[in-house]
Amino acid sequence: MDFQKIELLKHDADRSFDGFTLFGTLRGKTVQLIDIEGREVHRWNMPELFGGHAYLLPGGRLLCSVQVPTDIPLNVARGGRILELSWDGDVLWEYTDDSQHHDFRRLPDGNTVYIGWRAMPDDFAARIPGGKPGTEANGRMYEDYFRIISPKGETIWEWCTTQLDPEQYPISGGLDRAAYCHSNTMCPLPNGNFLINFRNLDMIAVLSPEENGLIWERRNESWGRPHDPQPVDDGKRILFFANGACDKPAPQRSAVVELDAITGEELWRWEAEIPWTFYSHVMGGVQRLPNGNTLVCEAGNGRIFEVHRESMDIVWDYINSDFSCWLPNVRKPSNLVFRAYRYAADSPELSGMNLSPKI
Repeated sequence: MDFQKIELLKHDADRSFDGFTLFGTLRGKTVQLIDIEGREVHRWNMPELFGGHAYLLPGGRLLCSVQVPTDIPLNVARGGRILELSWDGDVLWEYTDDSQHHDFRRLPDGNTVYIGWRAMPDDFAARIPGGKPGTEANGRMYEDYFRIISPKGETIWEWCTTQLDPEQYPISGGLDRAAYCHSNTMCPLPNGNFLINFRNLDMIAVLSPEENGLIWERRNESWGRPHDPQPVDDGKRILFFANGACDKPAPQRSAVVELDAITGEELWRWEAEIPWTFYSHVMGGVQRLPNGNTLVCEAGNGRIFEVHRESMDIVWDYINSDFSCWLPNVRKPSNLVFRAYRYAADSPELSGMNLSPKI
């Protein structure tokens, strides 16, 4: 059996959420939209290597990132150019910052928020505890900045991680010191704040532009470098991907976790019964679907699956067959998928689009 051609592994039509799933291979050349049977219905060709993150805007428009040359010596999930593409692939808007990485979002007022990297002052870096000594990038450490830009590319607001007190926010044990917080998510909340994630601190927080700082935070090293926190249940809970990449003996295992958005108490968790059948050392994503199920992106294995809310079993399972991701210092190509999203046919993003399978 050719593993690269398996694609759809399982589809329980009675219990899965019927919709269309969007994803692309990190550093590949396309972003795909597939139906619930795993058949491609649409694709966007990228002008450069795909930066990893893409999602749909109303009217079938795609907001995505592609990679551009940069002097930043950090390679994980970097983009550099954010593009808004029409359904037919025409460029409707673009913005370039070669330091952009991981996440970006279109805001309700038409502005765009994204995360970038830049070298921090050496005296600040010297104050940061934790991490493995001597693992800086060419002797430097890099901070994250969160920036809101207008449609014309003007900076409206910015906050950076060197505004933290480093003694209060050490890097988790065993990690490199090249990137300080290593932010991977900036999810807009209805009140104008942002739900953010600091991978290298094992921390989820709420960032307030009005307060110009963090107003809520929870940290737990057992999460093992978490990713993609999302508000669910009208913001009462936080859903996220807990990678489980901890400094402890194998077997390591990933989990999907829900927290109380006020107390931080864990309310729900999904793990595979056999640990090594669900694990991604890097990246990962989650989405709560309208029927209460959860779409999970097991990034490192290029796997996207749907977990039933009540029975906790997998009702849809898919393997990305595009092995075009070449990572630094890795000899074989990968099918790595940074994040995936599912949309209903009648959603604002897909309503009126041609969703017939490609032959």
